[in-house]
Amino acid sequence: MTTQTTSPDRSAGAARTSQQALDAIAKVSTGLFIDGEWTEAASGARFDVVNPATEEVIATVADGGPEDARRAIETAGRVQKEWSKTAPRERSEILRRAYDLIMTRQDELALVMTTEMGKPFAEAKGEVAYAAEFFRWFSEEAVRIGGDVTTTGDGKNRILVSKEPVGPCVLVTPWNFPLAMGTRKIGPAIAAGCTMVFKPANLTPLSSLALVDILVEAGLPKGVVNVVCTTKASSVVSPWMASGIARKVSFTGSTEVGVKLLQQASEHVMRSSMELGGNAPFIVFEDADLDRAVEGALAAKMRNMGEACTAANRLFVQRPVAAEFARRLAERLSALSVGDGAEDGTQVGPLVEEKALVKVQELVDDAVAKGATVVCGGSRPERPGYFYTPTVLSDVSPTADLMSQEIFGPVAPVVPFDTEEEVTTMANDTPWGLVGYVFTQDVDRGFRMGDALEVGMVGLNTGIVSNPAAPFGGVKASGLGREGGRVGIEEFLEYKYMAVPRG
Repeated sequence: MTTQTTSPDRSAGAARTSQQALDAIAKVSTGLFIDGEWTEAASGARFDVVNPATEEVIATVADGGPEDARRAIETAGRVQKEWSKTAPRERSEILRRAYDLIMTRQDELALVMTTEMGKPFAEAKGEVAYAAEFFRWFSEEAVRIGGDVTTTGDGKNRILVSKEPVGPCVLVTPWNFPLAMGTRKIGPAIAAGCTMVFKPANLTPLSSLALVDILVEAGLPKGVVNVVCTTKASSVVSPWMASGIARKVSFTGSTEVGVKLLQQASEHVMRSSMELGGNAPFIVFEDADLDRAVEGALAAKMRNMGEACTAANRLFVQRPVAAEFARRLAERLSALSVGDGAEDGTQVGPLVEEKALVKVQELVDDAVAKGATVVCGGSRPERPGYFYTPTVLSDVSPTADLMSQEIFGPVAPVVPFDTEEEVTTMANDTPWGLVGYVFTQDVDRGFRMGDALEVGMVGLNTGIVSNPAAPFGGVKASGLGREGGRVGIEEFLEYKYMAVPRG
């Protein structure tokens, strides 16, 4: 089976799309945003943003450093007291206006995202809508920040409990969902009344910078959000963490970096939210609806070309149906069209950079060397850009490197298992615990597996778990805290208790 790939030759339609992308990117401010003003980095440095589908430079962005970081965190600290006193309804309406603006510009924002990080245009539009929903969700939560009044057991005192914003926040987001990861952090921070300093990923800064312009247009006051892009993350984030001004850090990225940030946070006892790596098991029992399981695997594996912490990383399939599942999945993946995400009909875009491509190929080569069979894919197509052909591997050895590392690419390793106890042990044999997927028509088994998996989220007969109304997050090395849902805003609030004598 061979995967269809779009031609590297650009049609007239594709050329028009490229011009539309350049026009959309030209509207994005590319400086640092500090104290309500766009500015260049103190050093004057800038860095290139590259389209991974063409390997062409599409923009340059101000490259911030320690001096810029200091200005940003000092601004957030200065503005915090005034911002915390704004009415919940005012904060709510800012977020709601921002939601409306994002949806009005859905196509334009999607085109920027597709061009800077590669995901197909239709999928990018889906992310824009998903990102906007965090603003709508937290606009509603802003006016529901409550408290409590109770009485002590001896009846002598009233207990008055209120909630206050935690204070200036450090927000650090990854490149794979450049708009949604920003709104998932910025939304609750605004709703709670926190100021913030924000560092987007240097591979995909344009979506985040476009979001800043939207927030300004929505009426966000000066100094509430301050954005510093940089190619040297530690030169910006470390000064923020050491400042003594920041009271919370919210990070999405690798466990390795998350551990370093937690160490830095301990110096000032900062509140911390960490959404870190994953090694998601995708478990298919022999009684599962195989067609439904294959579609679920397609969703869980191929979202964002597999470049997601929630991606199905290890596909465990009960032995009687393992070969048939692998065949059907390979058939579906082989039919996907690989190409520039901006071109009509593209279903699989490029990986984000050359380094990612090299890693994926090394993992596949290692699995094959240890006995795996390539059912489809297994190599990069002959064309410019960081593309990798969607791949299914069968009979993968438990010792293969991709069983213990995040693949972050369109590769689905299928591992057969025999018993429920066996697959539970294999699924939990990882330091990570973000999400797990289970496909079975046995309701009791589904709930048993949901209880047994050491993860923060479970998809039962579905390959999609992300939703702004749900508490997103993991256990073990996959992180601390939750984003989204009713608990999402709690991460940005402190409790205060006042004792009041009765009578």
